[in-house]
Amino acid sequence: MEMSDFGERERGGRSRLLAMNMTAPASLLDEDACYRAMQAKDARFDGRFFVCVSSTGIYCRPVCPARVPKREHCRFVASAAAAEAAGFRSCLRCRPETAPGTPAWTGTAATVSRALRLIEEGTLDEGKLEDLAARLGLGERQLRRLFLAHLGAGPQAVAANRRLLTAKQLITDTAMPLSEVAYAAGYRSLRRFNDAIQTAYGVAPTEIRRASEAQAGSTIRLKLGYRPPFDFESVLSYLRGRAIPGVERVEAERYARSFALGGAKGIITVERAQKGHALEARIATIGSTKGALPIRAIAARLRRLFDLDAEPSAIAAALSRDPLIGPRLAARPGLRVPGGFDGFELAIRAILGQQISVKGATTIAGRIAAKFGEKIAERETEGIERIFPSAKVLARADLSGLGLTGGRIATLKALSAAAAGGRIGFAPGESLEATVAELTALPGIGAWTAHYIALRALGEPDAFPASDLGLRKAAGGGTPVSAAELETMSQAWRPWRGYAALALWTI
Repeated sequence: MEMSDFGERERGGRSRLLAMNMTAPASLLDEDACYRAMQAKDARFDGRFFVCVSSTGIYCRPVCPARVPKREHCRFVASAAAAEAAGFRSCLRCRPETAPGTPAWTGTAATVSRALRLIEEGTLDEGKLEDLAARLGLGERQLRRLFLAHLGAGPQAVAANRRLLTAKQLITDTAMPLSEVAYAAGYRSLRRFNDAIQTAYGVAPTEIRRASEAQAGSTIRLKLGYRPPFDFESVLSYLRGRAIPGVERVEAERYARSFALGGAKGIITVERAQKGHALEARIATIGSTKGALPIRAIAARLRRLFDLDAEPSAIAAALSRDPLIGPRLAARPGLRVPGGFDGFELAIRAILGQQISVKGATTIAGRIAAKFGEKIAERETEGIERIFPSAKVLARADLSGLGLTGGRIATLKALSAAAAGGRIGFAPGESLEATVAELTALPGIGAWTAHYIALRALGEPDAFPASDLGLRKAAGGGTPVSAAELETMSQAWRPWRGYAALALWTI
């Protein structure tokens, strides 16, 4: 079937499936619409559902290059974990481990979205389900019920599936020793790793590695999928003006930065992949690594940094008819909200940006990194030579002489002490409102800073700093409206107010 035929004949079913935005229960997937989307191999549906093929026992992405199976052999599920739980094996051609991530959701599924971000960072690899549920303000049974409704599988099954798919990607795409792959993917023993791969794929990890085109060398490459359209250039432009000297470097088509995470230190570079709707990240470690390289946590942070789990069709459907936001989105399809690789670092950057220019805040952030950041190389590497200082370092640092006011120093110290002591974190929590309340309880942090941190560091799509002067000017056509007026206007943009804010800021 030609794409034009699909567009004319199946517009209704496709629109219904897009409109669901995966917020409907998994049991309510429109299977006929899913089948038509799979026939068209429409990339917009990639990662939004998976097809289980009874004649082969394999599950695939809707964009799989293989011949489309007969309708009677297809069963559609909302997640790879649900397919695994039903006894289907991952396709070796379309590779579900490289599919785009779960979209940002609304309603009750917003809780599932927050839980998934925590699972991606390895929360359930060692932690208990009751602890995850408590962080989200729920009981275990309620969290399981939400997962089953929206994904067709429970939290533990989803976590197991993420470990499996991460391991498969590392086996196939890297030259990491298999013992390191096991621990990087989240397995706590080689036996469990080998058993999981054997069960899922019917062959040992060594057989998958032998049949792959694994890269040579010590640099690890990961592909991070997204749903088109994706305005990568605009994200880079936004990050370029805010790049911390010595820590980050942004060029025309590439982003690079240092990192220290889970006992590993190194440099990450990100650029468009040569094929497909994906970015390619290269991870080069520096010095010795204590423990396993936290691949899943790094990948999750990069997905948040580039907003790769955004759902362009849902955002456009909600905002395109708005007279203020709609024309801006039309001028720049694929708009994303640039996030932050490190939540604490971004929070410091947000405080520095209070009431001063972007350039001024960037300059001071560079001074902080130069004075207190750990040097990672004897010689400069692509302009990157330091790791941004940790919360523990800044909590006891003397920040005088850097161009900061006494009030700003006090706020930075309070945030650093709270983060170092574990009283505040930068992972998804119970709700946007709870996150804002937690942040504004610290001295010197108001609603603007809290919403900005929630938007960029935590990926909260509905965060909206209504008091921002730039937003108020844009909303008033050059003459600022009041913060209260803008807050009222913004109710029509829920649950995507963060994207509306970026459109007003940058377009």
